[in-house]
Formats: sequence, C-alpha cells, structure tokens
Amino acid sequence: MRRLLLSLVALCALALPGAAQQAPGPATLIADSISVGEMSNLVAEGNVEVFQDGARLTARRIVYDRRGETLEITGPLTLTTGGETVLLADSAALSPDLTEGILHSARMVLQQQVQLAAADIRRVSDRYTVLDRTVASSCRVCEMSEVPLWQIRAKRIVHDQEERQLYFDHARLELGGLPIFYLPRLRLPDPTLKRATGFLVPELTASNRQGTGVKLPYFIALGPHRDLTLTPHVTTGGTRTLGLRYRQAFARGDLAFEGAVTRDDLVTGKTRYYAFVDGEFALPRDFKLSFDIETTSDPAYLLDYDFSDKDRLDSALTLTRARRDELIFAELVHFKSLRDTETNDTIPSVVGDLSYRQRFDPPGGIGGMFGLTLSAHGAWRRSDDPLDLPLATPFGDPDPYGQGMDVGRLSAKLDWQGRQVVGGGLVLGGMAELALDHYTVADDAALAGDYTRLTPAAAAELRWPLVRNDANGVGHLLEPVLQLAWAERDTSGIPNDDSVLVEFDEGNLFSLTRFAGEDVRESGLRLNAGLGWTRYDPAGWSLSMLVGRIWRERDDGQFAAGSGLDGLRSDWLTALELQLPSNLTLANRALLDDDGVTRSDLRIDWHSDTVKLGSSLLWAEANIAENSLTDRSEWVMDAAYRFRDNWTAEADWRYDFVGGEAASASLGLEYRNECIAVDLSLSHRFTSSTSVKPSTDFGLTLSLGGFGSETRAATDTRRCMR
Repeated sequence: MRRLLLSLVALCALALPGAAQQAPGPATLIADSISVGEMSNLVAEGNVEVFQDGARLTARRIVYDRRGETLEITGPLTLTTGGETVLLADSAALSPDLTEGILHSARMVLQQQVQLAAADIRRVSDRYTVLDRTVASSCRVCEMSEVPLWQIRAKRIVHDQEERQLYFDHARLELGGLPIFYLPRLRLPDPTLKRATGFLVPELTASNRQGTGVKLPYFIALGPHRDLTLTPHVTTGGTRTLGLRYRQAFARGDLAFEGAVTRDDLVTGKTRYYAFVDGEFALPRDFKLSFDIETTSDPAYLLDYDFSDKDRLDSALTLTRARRDELIFAELVHFKSLRDTETNDTIPSVVGDLSYRQRFDPPGGIGGMFGLTLSAHGAWRRSDDPLDLPLATPFGDPDPYGQGMDVGRLSAKLDWQGRQVVGGGLVLGGMAELALDHYTVADDAALAGDYTRLTPAAAAELRWPLVRNDANGVGHLLEPVLQLAWAERDTSGIPNDDSVLVEFDEGNLFSLTRFAGEDVRESGLRLNAGLGWTRYDPAGWSLSMLVGRIWRERDDGQFAAGSGLDGLRSDWLTALELQLPSNLTLANRALLDDDGVTRSDLRIDWHSDTVKLGSSLLWAEANIAENSLTDRSEWVMDAAYRFRDNWTAEADWRYDFVGGEAASASLGLEYRNECIAVDLSLSHRFTSSTSVKPSTDFGLTLSLGGFGSETRAATDTRRCMR
C-alpha cells in the first residue's frame, strides 16, 4: 500500500480551537491510508503512527472524532512519552494531543524495567497516569500463567511524571505469589529518579556478640547537591546504633561525613562512636586542598561493627599543586594508633611535611634532567620523657630513642639523571645528587641538639638490552644491568624516625637508596647487578624473570637482619611473572640467602566467565626493626564462583601458619537477576586482643530492582526456556 504523510496542522484535524490556546506543537500522522468517514471524521488505517510534542503513538487504526475531539484508537497500540515511559493497550480513547484519556487492558513500562498492568489506565493533564486494580513488578515473566518472583498488588497506582514517583494505594507485596506484608500507602521512586527521600534496602544482621538485628537506612535528599542518610541499627543483644552519612557537592569540590553513635552491652555505661570526614576542593592557581578527619571512641568499635579495618587513624590536611615541571606538597597529619602494641604517647602524634620540587633542563648541553627539592619535616610526640623506657609497649621498645623525642628537619637536594645510547646498543646512564639536611632533636636525653649533614651520592649504570624475534613469532628481551653506586658515609648520629621499614624489590634494585624517608640514606660503595628476561609468545602468553643482588665494599650496619639487605652482600632477589591467555597470572617475589628463602610473596589470579580466584602465600623471617619478633607465614584466598545463572558463591580465607589457626574467614551467597538481589554473608574473626574479641557475623540483604536509578546488567536477566 501507499504510505501517506500528512501534516494534521494543514488539515486542521488535530489543531483544535481549544488546543490553540495552549499552543501545542504540530502533530504528524503516518499511515498506509487516510480517509474521511462519516460526520467528516478522519480515519487512518494500517501501520498508523502519530508524533505529537515528543510523544509517539503506533496503532492499527485511529478515528478522529471532530465533534467529541477525541481519538478512538484500535490496537494493539503503543504510546511512548519522553522516551522513558511506554504504554501498551488493546484500545484507547485519547485527546488529540495524547495527554488525556483512557487505555483499556493496558500495561505501562518504565525505562524498560518496571511493568504495571491494569484493566484501565487513565492519562491526566500530561503529568499523571492512574492505574486501577493493578499489579507492578520488574521481573521477567515467560508464560502467561507464571507468577513473578515478586509483585506489588494495589487498588490504585498513580505515576507522577514530574516528580517521578509511584504512589500505591492499599499495596500488598507478594514473593512467589505469597503475601508478605501490607501497607495502606506506599511511595516508591520510578526508575528514572536518581535521588529521592525515603527508605533504602534494609539489612538483617546476626552476631554471636550483638544478637539478631536490623538496619533500616533512610535517605533524605536535601537538595540537588547534598543528601543525608540515617541508618538505625537495633539488635536483640541490646545494641542501639544510629549511623549517619552526609554528602555535599560544591562547584569546586566535595565533602563527605560518615559516622555512628552506639549504646550497647559490649562496653557498658559508655557511648561509643566514630566519625570520618573527608573533602577535596580545587583552589585558584591549580592548587588542590584535601582533608580527612578520623576519630573513634575506643580501639574495638570499628571492628565490632565492621565500619572499618583500620588500626591506625590518620587525620590529615593536604595542599598540592602538580605542573609539568613543578610539584608542591604540604601536609599536616595527626596519628592515633588502635594497636595493642603501640602507645599514642610515644608514636609521632603530629607529623608535618612541606616540599617543593622543580625540574629543569641542565645548561651547556650536558643532557639529562636536573631537579631541585626543598623540604621540611617535623614529628611531635605527646610524651616529654627524654629517656628510653624498655617497656613502652607490651612487646618492648624496638628503638633506642627517648619516649618523647621530637624531630624537625630542613633539607635541600640537587639531583641529576640522564641516559645515552652508545655503540652496540649499550645504554649508559648515570645519576647524582647532593643533599643538605639540618636536624633539631628535642626531648631525648642522649640525642637532643642540632645536626647538619651533607651527603653526596652518585651512580653509573650500564644496560645492554638484547632483542631477538624467532621465525615462529616468539620475541625475547634479555637485559643485563650493572650499576656502581656510592654515597658518603653518614657519621652525624641523626636518629632514624622515618626510615624504619625497608622493602627490597625490583622497584628499588637500582636506586641510590633503599630507605623510604630522609633520616637515613644508604651509604658506601656498592655494585647493584641484575639480569632480566622476558619472552613474548604469539599465542598470547608471556613470561618475565629477574635476578638481582647487591655487593658492598663494607657493611655500615644500616640494615637489620631479616630485611634482605644486611651484610656485605644482600640476599638474592628473584621476581617472576607469568601471564597466560586463559586469564591466569602468577607472580612471585622472593629473597634468598645462603641458607634458603628469607622472604617470599606468591600471588595467583585467575578468572573466567564463571570463576574468579585470587590467592597469595607470604613467608617472612622475623625482623625486629619492623617490630616483628617471630617469623610470619600466611595464606590469603578469595574466590567467587558463578555456579548457575544468577547464582554466585564467594569465599575469603586468611590462615596463619605460624599460629596454626585461621585469622578470618567469610562465605557469601548471592542471587541476582533483573528484578531482585539477595545477599547472604557469614564471616568469622578468629583473632583476639585486649580490645578485640573473636566474633561471628551474619548478614542478609534483599533488594527489589527497578525502583530508583539502579539498573541490572544484561547477563543477570533470567532467560526463558523454550
């Protein structure tokens, strides 16, 4: 048949006198045939489409009644408004502008998620859609007789398109066809609304220490840029908790607050609380300001209620600016330890850092790159005791300094590094630096006073990258590296406060110093050597290996036993990484001395469409400098298995081989599809201390999909079997 396109404005069919006062947009009609019937009614038949002010109507037949100013529509018909709401019906009687009328045997679909079915649907004022004797669900139904996983039956549902809300009258929630609860009034956001005041998904909890309880979060939208969430938590064990979360977005930054207040029987007669505040703001001239505040009433509170696993709280104020050749950094941090092995009087409670770094090209065509760093550092302890007490912690005092030692430092450092390719593909590189430090030490009977230190250091490096490509497409990269490094021996006696923990790995094998801070710089003449090899296979897998070691002219006693760096020669450093096209990655870093392995960290990760597996095995010798008095051996495993469509099982495990017991374990089971998510979790913490007790916790969360802006992934949608 011939397709006819006709502007109804030209025919004056839908441009009605009454509608002219509202100045509607022009309507467009497309149909296989258009004719004038009885009483001059306009009749459109065959693949009829009407477009009116963003609305689109498709039907089999439309009759425009000029007297009643209505459209009599024969379906099946589809009415789409705003691209997010779709109405389907067998027949309808609508106004010419499609904003008012009634649809019979109809369904409404909101953003392809929530379906509402009713005997009749009425459209009112292009804003409200009223459904009588209706049922709502976001579950996919494969057969006419199938009962959805969940549905809400109601006497009436009103959809407010402007407010994007669904109002239920006499609502009854059913799971699998069984009534669960009844509410005379219920309001839910439609799927297009991102933020709306109201209750969020509740969570059932159970703990051997707190009893059975429920969390019922209530979200309050305070405006377009801020909100507040209140979460009461009540348990049979006497716990009464109110959690709070406040967020606000500004034109140049964000602010967030999280906290809780609790009265329970775990700590009688005391109000327990925690508060975390953080924010970040962009300032003029490319500066960024960030801050965070962390506090809690007692060391066990965060772990008792699973708010955080932090064992040190750090409240910081940070100012930064990063440009191409410039970095400015300023930070003030307050530390509070929650560990049994530390006392807050003797750890640095307030630490301040200020640094300015400028990078520039060297003059005279020297090549490479120069850098200038100016910095300041200060560490203050609450104690003013200048003596070193051996029982500062339950495990003794790992350092020889006074309990109240305060340290201030001013530093300036000039450095250079460059690299040049010479004959035969050899790469010759070098680096040098000159550092000037001035220290002031107070509250220490033995070390109080001023110290000045000038430390020159230099290194020359030779690399020879060798590349070979086989005829079968396999690529090899072999790279031996030799580096001769030297630094002036430090005899100033400056206390080591910021470089106690030392890591030896492939990242610092060819560094001028292995210390992380500025209090200690690696000294003496030493040879750093390494050999790296990588194989690239066209089948999609690769293998990388590295072996390295350090030889020293003399032992200055800078590194503690167990660090892998002590003595005239370091432990052997080995690193291996295997990547397979089957999404398997294996990585191992190990330190070996003449007697065997002193430290090993093995990590395996593998994932497929149904399985995710990660496991690590750690072994480390005792290191008194790290306050580790015994060997450590731990196994950590986390796994997830999607054993059926929509079903996923998870497990986490941490085992202490030295202690001969598990440290923690958790299990989880999740069912998730297009309309519902159920999360079950069970966790147990085995370890204990003077402030933290072993506990077992159970959680259950059930959420209905389709309300609010959350959407389900396509892979979670149930499939209908044919």
